[in-house]
Amino acid sequence: MAGKGTKNNQQNTQGEAQSGQPKQPLEFDVRIQSIKPSDSIKGTASVNINGAFAIRGVKIIEGTNGLFVSMPSYKVGNDYKDICFPITPECRKQLNDAVLGAYEQALTQSQNSVAKHHEMQQAPEGQAMDMTGM
Repeated sequence: MAGKGTKNNQQNTQGEAQSGQPKQPLEFDVRIQSIKPSDSIKGTASVNINGAFAIRGVKIIEGTNGLFVSMPSYKVGNDYKDICFPITPECRKQLNDAVLGAYEQALTQSQNSVAKHHEMQQAPEGQAMDMTGM
């Protein structure tokens, strides 16, 4: 009976969405887990949707047409099947934009941190020169 109730709940939710009632906007909270700029898999992320649904193991991949988002998947024969995925093109675009935006931001912050660390290592020499001129 639990399966039947689940099916009915899904039908009710779909009916409400089609009835013209306002939909709740999707909010994506993306956490970049790793950044590997030199690999074909550029990074991994976790995504929380509306604070109600979490997706772990989202990959940012460099393809022939640039970066794209790959959902968690499993292998069946020679094919891969996504475990979870956006249903509508609008949701897919929002998810891709959120993940790629977070990746770009994390990459920029990472590069800035490396540059700042490099500057800090060189600062004592520069400061010594500045102090002599005073």
